[in-house]
Amino acid sequence: MGNAESVARVSEAENLTDLANERVGGRIVFATDEWFAAADNLICDEEPRFDPDTYTTYGKEMDGWESRRKRVAGHDWAIVELGLPGEIQLLEVDTAFFTGNQAPRISVQAVELPEGTTDALRELRLQRCVGRADGGRIGLHANQQELDMAEELGSSDWDEILPMTALKPGYEATRRHILKAVNVPPRATHIRVNIYPDGGVARLRCLGLVSRKWTALDYAEGAALVDLLAVENGGAAISCSNQHYGHPKNLIRPGRGIHMGDGWETARKAGRPAVLQVGDDGLVKAPGSDWAVLRLGTVGQISVLVIDTNHFKGNFPESCEVLGCYAPYATPKVFESGGRGMHWLPVLERTKLRPNSQHRFAVPLAEKVTHVKITMYPDGGIMRVRALGRPVQEHAMRSRL
Repeated sequence: MGNAESVARVSEAENLTDLANERVGGRIVFATDEWFAAADNLICDEEPRFDPDTYTTYGKEMDGWESRRKRVAGHDWAIVELGLPGEIQLLEVDTAFFTGNQAPRISVQAVELPEGTTDALRELRLQRCVGRADGGRIGLHANQQELDMAEELGSSDWDEILPMTALKPGYEATRRHILKAVNVPPRATHIRVNIYPDGGVARLRCLGLVSRKWTALDYAEGAALVDLLAVENGGAAISCSNQHYGHPKNLIRPGRGIHMGDGWETARKAGRPAVLQVGDDGLVKAPGSDWAVLRLGTVGQISVLVIDTNHFKGNFPESCEVLGCYAPYATPKVFESGGRGMHWLPVLERTKLRPNSQHRFAVPLAEKVTHVKITMYPDGGIMRVRALGRPVQEHAMRSRL
């Protein structure tokens, strides 16, 4: 892969959702062997870590999935239940710190299965951890019952979305592999990860677009409000003016965030005045602002906005403004400069914010929208943005980023 193609894939990956991440509900269902390190680490949200002096009863402690050196026929594989069903577009394979023990090759398969299909197999895997000193899977390999149940899924015949691909060792310059998924099903719920024949992988990111199935109950009169921006409902971050400390796709993640790095934070304005002043409207007169454009999971009408500055105590924005627009066929390129030329509707006028607080605003917007643009003044950090409302039943939006 050439450098230009590699850079393009990195840029594409930034706005996609990791469908397998533990933070959105991803779960390991099965793994043939987890002797040195449990497969659960594959979908861990945090970056891999390494302590050269730490060992377990079974060998060197590694932050990833690592199997034994294979001495029998076959290769190792694992099954992952995606936290968010969707269309996988890129796969990011990270071999961080596996510098002489990385898996030499990898392939990935995908399928859509009915809900609950793999629950019994996952439960069997978890039962084997009960009563163990560390409560985990290291030092274990799949027993015959697990193998038999896994084989019943027919995972060897699932769609191959990544053919067997060579992996480089986990040095900083070679650890990250961003690979294009091919022949992907329009909606996957599970993947099978094959390593050949054994070894370790630190992380696997299944980057794609969430596929939420909206039903008649969602559109029914009197239905409960839903967060139209939530990643689990198909929301996505499209573009922003600055992401120095945190990406705007964090704004639509589940929960209220675990620390400042789990939100969207911009750099301080270098050209800010030496002495700030407040206008007659009570708002700070500071030049400049930062913005982010977010796409709703479906066409909808927003009733309530929630702006959460959780964890941002000395770096929250002074104020923010929210606009909305209806552009079901607009491509992300349209919003690269903030959507200039688009017909934006006022959703929330510029309003002062408080530190480390959840702000709730009633915004009964009669018009339907597909995108929102949040602008903060002059800079700072926001943890989450929620757009509570009702979906509008009409043709599907263009979803490809």
